[in-house]
Amino acid sequence: MHSTHWNWERTEYVEGKGIRAIGKRNVLNNFCIGISGNQQSCNRCHIGYGYADASFNFNDSLNVDCLACHDNSATYLKAIGGAGLPDSSVNLSFVAQHVGKPQRTNCGTCHFFGGGGNNVKHGDLEMSMFDPSRDVDVHMASEGSDMQCVDCHSAQKHQMLGKMYSVSSMNRGRVECEHCHSAMPHTDDVLNDHTLKVACQTCHIPTYAKVNPTKLFWDWSTAGRLRNGEPFEEKDSAGTDVYMSIKGSFVWGKNIKPDYIWFNGTASHYLVGDTLDPSRPLQLNVLYGSYDDPDAKIYPVKIHRAKQIYDTQYRYLIQPKTVSTKPGDGGYWAEFNWDRAAEEGMKQVNLPYSGHYGFVQTEMYWPVNHMVSPKSQAVQCGECHTRENGRLANLSGFYLPGRNYNPWVEFLGVGLLVLTLAATVVHGSVRFLMNRKRKGSN
Repeated sequence: MHSTHWNWERTEYVEGKGIRAIGKRNVLNNFCIGISGNQQSCNRCHIGYGYADASFNFNDSLNVDCLACHDNSATYLKAIGGAGLPDSSVNLSFVAQHVGKPQRTNCGTCHFFGGGGNNVKHGDLEMSMFDPSRDVDVHMASEGSDMQCVDCHSAQKHQMLGKMYSVSSMNRGRVECEHCHSAMPHTDDVLNDHTLKVACQTCHIPTYAKVNPTKLFWDWSTAGRLRNGEPFEEKDSAGTDVYMSIKGSFVWGKNIKPDYIWFNGTASHYLVGDTLDPSRPLQLNVLYGSYDDPDAKIYPVKIHRAKQIYDTQYRYLIQPKTVSTKPGDGGYWAEFNWDRAAEEGMKQVNLPYSGHYGFVQTEMYWPVNHMVSPKSQAVQCGECHTRENGRLANLSGFYLPGRNYNPWVEFLGVGLLVLTLAATVVHGSVRFLMNRKRKGSN
């Protein structure tokens, strides 16, 4: 009951905002936006029973749903829209006879489907990871290491190692590759030198969303279109949703090269009620780091971009009520009325709604940590150390050999090569002449 899986928040130091309790209760995202007012549907993934609104009792141990994580029968299922209650089809007697340590099926049921569908959020966590091939992930593949999630995300008293930077700010309780692999894992010293400034994931996860596409852009402003008065969906040739009346338009990607950032393990977050500048994209989670930061390394990330609703007068993001549990409650997915959804949603977070809304561009950064490729498929030197279209082309603030051109560095480099060659020729010539002289004297 002290775990973040239960409380959905933790006490963190957020730069510029002090010590705050942050988590799903008060951090907004640019997927389904937030849980307030929408608990009946969103909290299907909470490890509790009946978390339907803000009155939920987090101090009652009888509300804890142990089976969400400890069912090993692979038959336990939470009801859709049931606020965490089990589906009526589940044979609880059978499930109770099959409990144990969490398996991939337990973790993946929530973490692979966050944001409303398979691989929507992370890009490196999706249903193929239930049983991936070695090319998809060397750690979790049955013909590879056949690891379970909890082999890395271990716990003491239910405090799990590893936290998402969508709802976490401090560099603590992390899972690092070095926990199993040393800080100098290569036989090649040149490669080991890279580990000072390059995270393992940067080279060993060349692409993500290897099997199923992940969402890259979500435009809420296009939601609400109807056909013959009814909501509809449109799919691409692969059967992926590209438009839904209840959610808007989407752009997906598959087998994607990550973006790269300097990251020191700390972050900041947009919290409910923070003001924004609508003239530029709002970063909902700023990941800190720079080349000059001794704790920062180059990390791969997925960047999810969106257009989402905000209050044009108060200039803060709106927490809309999307889920409808009864007629006339303002749920957007039933009424398709942004004014009503905004009005009712902002009541849930105790903030005023001006009656005027617009849509603002937002960004979220998701570090890519899974889908580790076999070493034979690791990023090659020339993919970064190249003048044109390299993986790190957009990462500035440092000199990268092979990518950057500096006339003085080039001049000095060529000069040193010329001097080295000249010194070698002179040294060889002197040795040759001295050797002939010795032979002549003999």
